[in-house]
Amino acid sequence: MPVPKLTCSTTALTRLAVCVSGVYAAFLLWAIAQERLSAPFPSTSPHPHTSPVDHSSKGDKFPSSLFLNYAQAVASSSSALCYLLFNAWREGRLGEGLWKIVGLDQLFSLGTPKSQVKQNGTAINSNGKQISTVAQNGHTSLEKKQKAQTSWRKTLPALLLQVSLFQTLAGPIGFLALRHISYPTMVLGKSCKLIPVLLLNVLLYRRRFSPHKYVVVALVTVGISLFMLLAEGGKKKKGGNDSAWGLWLLGVNLFIDGLTNSTQDQLFSTYPQFSGQQMMFFMSFFTQLLLLPALVLPLPTHPLSLLSHLPFPLSPAQTTIPISFAKPELINCISFIITHPSSLSPLLAYALLGGLGQLFIFETIQHFGSLTLVMVTVTRKLFTMLLSVVVFEHQLTKGQWIGVGVVFGGIGVEAGMKRREMLRRAKKDK
Repeated sequence: MPVPKLTCSTTALTRLAVCVSGVYAAFLLWAIAQERLSAPFPSTSPHPHTSPVDHSSKGDKFPSSLFLNYAQAVASSSSALCYLLFNAWREGRLGEGLWKIVGLDQLFSLGTPKSQVKQNGTAINSNGKQISTVAQNGHTSLEKKQKAQTSWRKTLPALLLQVSLFQTLAGPIGFLALRHISYPTMVLGKSCKLIPVLLLNVLLYRRRFSPHKYVVVALVTVGISLFMLLAEGGKKKKGGNDSAWGLWLLGVNLFIDGLTNSTQDQLFSTYPQFSGQQMMFFMSFFTQLLLLPALVLPLPTHPLSLLSHLPFPLSPAQTTIPISFAKPELINCISFIITHPSSLSPLLAYALLGGLGQLFIFETIQHFGSLTLVMVTVTRKLFTMLLSVVVFEHQLTKGQWIGVGVVFGGIGVEAGMKRREMLRRAKKDK
């Protein structure tokens, strides 16, 4: 029956188009709010709490990136909860209770998949959707996967905690790397994010991809790299800004990004009954738990002050540094918002747009995988620049146009292989 397959494919294409549009729109506006937050804000207090800054004209910058990450995590968990409740209301599942709607029943079942398996090899997940399995000797492949799920590192709570920890570490390491390398180098490195995602999926989780996927990843990576590199080529920025330490931190950041996306793929593969929004809710919640101690506890003003009090072989400092503690980051940030009220609106926009964009991101990961998501995110800047060419009549170099052609060549290969797969499935059903 080819008609249902074509209808299913049309639905998948529509979902992909909505996800891509949502990611582009939300994070385009999110980037504007992020840029505004990185600029100084004027103070309404004659004696601001950050004294060593010229307050007369420039103002003060937001004091903590951790607080920004925490605010976005709160907005993301709230967005996911609202989506899950709305979806449950639409499907008439509100009577199941919040415990089951957000997936707490799955989280506290020691991570064991809890699909209801029928005798004909079909499983019904917690959202009422069918999961196809293959019956063998009276047992389904899903049942075998459940029995094989013995390692605590592969349980649902452990996988969720892993991706939350990876996501929490990636941001600060990226900011630290940017202090030792130029921004074009950071953008160029991020454009190669598809490679660690693909490699870690293969090396860590033994996932297999079609041969054309490797070609597509190579074409998109080379095309984006050309586009970004040659965009900065005509500016002739001074060299020598990229230290070995900064490049190493960039590599660590890309490795953590690959761990995050590949672990998310593994989570959805192992626990197909767990929805993208449920993962988003718990990841954001765990991120808040990880960041909260750093925000509410007074931390040493000098990180080496504690180590300097250790015995000689363990102490990296020659002299003992007095221990002093700064005010908690949370108090500093609240004080900053009170004395700099103009920072509140971009902070709310940054958090809410990030939460909205995360909904589209997790929908994309669940239905299309992390490779598709990363392809969408790394090409976002390219399509934004192309839009500016059309709207504002900006000029691109010949090298940039070559990069655009290579990227669209990779996208064309992916689209062609998808179409061939659809036609092959339609012929089988005739």
